[in-house]
Amino acid sequence: MDRLQALRIFVAVAEAESFVGGARSLGLSGPTATRAVGALEDALGARLLVRTTRRVRLTDVGRDFVEDVREILAQLRLAENAVTGAVQTPTGLLRITAPQEFGRLYIAPLVADFLDVWPDVRIELLLVDRTVNLVEEGHDVALRIGELPSSGLLALRVGSVRRVLCGAPSYFERFGQPTAPADLTERHRTIATGNTQRDWRFGSDPQTVVRLDPQLTVNSVAASIEIARHGWGLCRALSYQVAEDLKCGRLVPALEAYEPTPLPVHIVHPAGRKTPAKLRAFVDFASAHLRQVPALRDS
Repeated sequence: MDRLQALRIFVAVAEAESFVGGARSLGLSGPTATRAVGALEDALGARLLVRTTRRVRLTDVGRDFVEDVREILAQLRLAENAVTGAVQTPTGLLRITAPQEFGRLYIAPLVADFLDVWPDVRIELLLVDRTVNLVEEGHDVALRIGELPSSGLLALRVGSVRRVLCGAPSYFERFGQPTAPADLTERHRTIATGNTQRDWRFGSDPQTVVRLDPQLTVNSVAASIEIARHGWGLCRALSYQVAEDLKCGRLVPALEAYEPTPLPVHIVHPAGRKTPAKLRAFVDFASAHLRQVPALRDS
């Protein structure tokens, strides 16, 4: 039996949690499925399934392997459809990554709406504040904030955001409004976010750098915003992170004339000869929705 058919049988058995059930879904006999999976395990040198008297379950290795095999089979179906001229329907696993807060506010609800439209797609959403290597880490698409370095990725701009210095009205009643970046080191309380955020740059170049010696440093932008809401000090955040606060007056911007150039927001994905239907559908869906978000129109 060829390896491709063995992979199909393995997935069918794993989904049915039964050799007989998996074989029946493919029009095969139970012994044929058992032999095929056994031969596959021997060839890989790994146990993929654990057999019990009642059911079959995946091993840890098998659980990872079945996801990869599903993806391979889905890609094969797409390739076959392209050759035969069949209409491509988004299907299979789509791995997406985005910054944590941006993902929580915008991508998580967007993904839920996308799955309502395309129920044959499965999504894994990774929200982390680091640049994920899409190719090496096996992700299909990412949301990126900031200027993009040269790479082999395709990028679609969907908006922009600003770096905003802000504080609560009660803070400005006590300490007044700063009139220049240098004021921050003399008469104002600043809330830094991590060691990398102690140099605050201002201006369109941006050439003006303020070296902070903050009394308070936290490792979370969300926490710094919450402290600023309580009137203790000034925080710096991206405009989408404080959009509602600024809109309702809970926070007030400062030094607007010194704001740096807005940062672009892109959807990026690896370039390829043929874009899978699931990826093309997500990029189209996400770009259309994100371009309508008011907080991402800060160009």
